[in-house]
Amino acid sequence: MHKVKVNNKFLFDIDAQDSGLLINGKSIAIDTSQVGLNSTNVIYEHKSYNTELVELNKAEKLCIIKVNGNTYKIQVEDQFDQLLKQLGLDNLATNKVAEIKAPMPGLVLNVIVKEGAEIKKGDNLLVLEAMKMENILKSSTDGIVKKVLIKQGDKVEKNQILIQFK
Repeated sequence: MHKVKVNNKFLFDIDAQDSGLLINGKSIAIDTSQVGLNSTNVIYEHKSYNTELVELNKAEKLCIIKVNGNTYKIQVEDQFDQLLKQLGLDNLATNKVAEIKAPMPGLVLNVIVKEGAEIKKGDNLLVLEAMKMENILKSSTDGIVKKVLIKQGDKVEKNQILIQFK
């Protein structure tokens, strides 16, 4: 059984069986036909739905689909995710970073974040110039900036702590 969350609001229990699909314990009958590489036509209760896979992230078990032009974000939990959650081990996979260190010696050109700022994975933190090249350091995790230990114009050494997170 899979737990499927749609748009971070609606939760469904989905189970694929030989007899068909069970959604929240109720058997449903659908008919599908592949239209294109990422497009499928689905017939459910005598109504036709055109679906398109927009984005698929297998590592995070996330996909974005369009159904008749409406976009839906779908997060899937399989039986292993559910077991880890039951055992209280679901947070072990999250990568918690306490600080950002300089990957090389260089000059701080711009500090983009401020103390207390909430950041998401992939957000730009600062610009570091090294060997005549500008490098944008990005966050590898979600978090809150606890302390910024450098300012624009500072020279930094390799492995020097630049930013700390809560």
